[in-house]
Order: sequence, then C-alpha cells, then structure tokens
Amino acid sequence: MKLLTVNVGRPKAVEYADMGATGIDKRPADGPVRVADPGPKGEGGSGLAGDTVCDLRHHGGSDQAVYAFAREDLDFWERELGRPLPNGTFGENLTTYGLDITGAKIGERWRIGSEVVLETTSGRIPCRTFQAWLGETGWMKRFTGQAVTGAYLRVITPGEIRAGDAIEIIHRPAHEVTVAMAFRAATTERALLPRILAAGEALHARELRSAREYVAKYGDGGTA
Repeated sequence: MKLLTVNVGRPKAVEYADMGATGIDKRPADGPVRVADPGPKGEGGSGLAGDTVCDLRHHGGSDQAVYAFAREDLDFWERELGRPLPNGTFGENLTTYGLDITGAKIGERWRIGSEVVLETTSGRIPCRTFQAWLGETGWMKRFTGQAVTGAYLRVITPGEIRAGDAIEIIHRPAHEVTVAMAFRAATTERALLPRILAAGEALHARELRSAREYVAKYGDGGTA
C-alpha cells in the first residue's frame, strides 16, 4: 500500500461554486507536504499546507482535514465515464494504491511515511460543485448510488508526507462500521444510522449527531 500523489489546490474562480471560487482543482505536489489538524469546522480549512478550502461552511475542519481516494476507484470511473481522470481529479488530497478505502472502518488509522497518522471519519457526500467541476449530468446521484466515496480523515499525528510514501494500517477497530456503511446511513439507507453508532466518537461529528438524533426519535431498532 502506498501513496501515489499528494494533491493540493489553489482557489479558482468559478460561477457554479457558492463562494464564487473552489479549491477542488487539485494537482500533485512536487515535494513534501506538511499535514496538521486545521482546527474546528467553520474555522479551519485543509489539513495540508498549500491546499485551499473556499467554503468553510461545508468543507474542511478537523473531521475533514484530509480527503483520500483510491487510484483503483479512479480507474473504475475512467472506464465508466470514458475519459482520463488524473490523480487529484476528484478533489482528493491523497491518491492511494493498494488500500481498500471503501472497506476501511471508521476510526481506522493509517501511518503514512514515518510520521503522519490519519484516522478515517466518513465518506464523501457529493455536492453541486463536484458535479459542475466534472461536467457530468446526474453525477451526484450516480456517485451516491455507487457508494465508492473515498474517505475523509482527521490528523492524529502531524508531519510531512510525499508521493511514494508507504501506507500502513496501524489500527482497525473491532466494530463493523465501514466508510461505505456510514455513507449509506447518511444518504440512501437512513435505517443504518443506529448501527453506525458502534463507531462512537471516531465518526464525523455531523454523522454522530445525526445518528443520535435518529435513535432519539425512532429508537435503535434493536441494534444498540
């Protein structure tokens, strides 16, 4: 398992973004990139130095400090869309190889290189900016239906990473809550919300709150 590229983006003025600009156009960095906790949502942006988050209302912050997507999944979408998708095209900070991101468990920890440790928090819910950036009609529905979302991560141990670094899974929780399950619970299969509570505080704060509210209103369905 390895890191193919570390991708960062600068603000790009576009008409389709709510803030009038987006940092989704990410390109591979030439050298090492510093990774650190950016701070709370609404205040902190990206966890990568030199990377930009324009809309702090919906992106960035500690629970979405880093976004990873597997090269194997980009290859799948290349075949589906019939067009090349270079590393960074989906706005991912990390393009990986040999790592099952969709099947990763919430709270799973990865060491990248010799220093950085990241922890999975959630899948990526597609937005209008993502759809407009790709220029694919119906993209949000199509991406959601496939449920191969990549993963958002929080920074546990800061440091530097670079293309070619090894990725090691150093902790895998005992619960069943994967990135894919948490994504489906947040989107198309709300009845899964009680089950994702097994991941506890490792969950993205938004999804943890949503699951707790669902259980308070409807009960746990015998899963808790």
